[in-house]
Amino acid sequence: MECLSGDGPGWWLHLRRCAQCGHIGCCDSSPSQHASAHARTAVHPVMRSFEPGENWFYEHTTKKFFRGPRLPDPQSRPIDQPSPAPAEKVPADWRERLHR
Repeated sequence: MECLSGDGPGWWLHLRRCAQCGHIGCCDSSPSQHASAHARTAVHPVMRSFEPGENWFYEHTTKKFFRGPRLPDPQSRPIDQPSPAPAEKVPADWRERLHR
């Protein structure tokens, strides 16, 4: 995952999963916005939430949310993982660093 590999500040708010290849990237509110970057560069426009309890999909080209098929496991990040994460890299002023 790019957020952990040194590409960006190293933390995220929420995670998204590419429905085509399974790439995990951070959401558009996160500082690095890796999921949207993946959708553009890989031309894989459909993402699914990778957050516990969420099962919606988003199509980047149409900017529409929809319900879709169940993807192979895992369905989300670990439930015990905090958000934002990873906890040791989240700055105290993280709320001010979010994209709105």
